[in-house]
Amino acid sequence: MGTMVRAVVIERFGDPNGMVLTEVPTPVPAGGQVIIEVEAIGVGGVDAVIRRGILSGYGFTEGLVPGSEVAGRVTAVGPGVDRGWVDRRVWAFTGTGGGYVEQAVARIEDITVLPDGLSAIDAVTLGSSGPVAQFALAHGHFRAGESVLVRGAAGSIGVATVQLAARAGASVVAVTTSSPERGDRLRKLGATQLLDRSGAAARGADAATGFDVIIDIVGGPQVPDFVDRLAPNGRLVIAGAVAGLPPADFGTRLVGVGAFQQSRSVATFSLNTIPASEVGRVRAQQFDAAAVGELTSVVQDVLPLDRAADAHHRMDGGTVFGRIVLTP
Repeated sequence: MGTMVRAVVIERFGDPNGMVLTEVPTPVPAGGQVIIEVEAIGVGGVDAVIRRGILSGYGFTEGLVPGSEVAGRVTAVGPGVDRGWVDRRVWAFTGTGGGYVEQAVARIEDITVLPDGLSAIDAVTLGSSGPVAQFALAHGHFRAGESVLVRGAAGSIGVATVQLAARAGASVVAVTTSSPERGDRLRKLGATQLLDRSGAAARGADAATGFDVIIDIVGGPQVPDFVDRLAPNGRLVIAGAVAGLPPADFGTRLVGVGAFQQSRSVATFSLNTIPASEVGRVRAQQFDAAAVGELTSVVQDVLPLDRAADAHHRMDGGTVFGRIVLTP
């Protein structure tokens, strides 16, 4: 019998308690793959969506290991991979699963070397969320001097978007957030205006309409209300759907009486549409920036692998600011 490693498996979709710690066979790298001794695992919003069973019609089945990003040390390489990768510290995308594990498998094109001074924990906090934020802003044709609203700013993608928009010269960086405490933390990261979750002014004279770009990581039934908050020629980019899909008729807000003359647009964005080499280049730049303190990784908590269900309970409760990280 071969050796085994610990992993978290979704035994049944739904509640976080349907995830259990178990053992799976130690992975063996195929051609073009590496094995990583995992030091840190990013817990992402998509993990929770998969765990709830919302995507069960898209090939996700019970029994899978969730998680898509890890960081650690390469311990083995498959056929065709340069042995010089062994012992290097890397971030890796493991695919749509396979991350909540002690030893992970990744394709060589899906790994990024960690610079000195960047921890594995910081790497999995920025590794996927940073590129999503940067490419989503680009997808919205954001230019310096424009106003930006980040909907769902307290998550890891939102935190990165706030910082990148501020660094790139946004005239206004507005955020939706659920509490003054979160708002204060977002101000320290570059936010200039605070709105409540509905998009109304949360404090004083904060403006609540007329944004050139809205990056929406929440989705759900309120998307049409945020279409209304676009300036003429404004662009809303849906880069996440933690609250579910928007209503089927949300596009009518773009073409109703009067709205047609505003020349507004709505787009969706997925990192899957960007070439892996381009994503890797941006990720490496962001890792370098984080290593010297120009980008901040915000970690809510670091939990052991056997507390994955606790991490998901916190995400479901909406209390996470930044990212929760698991460590084997």
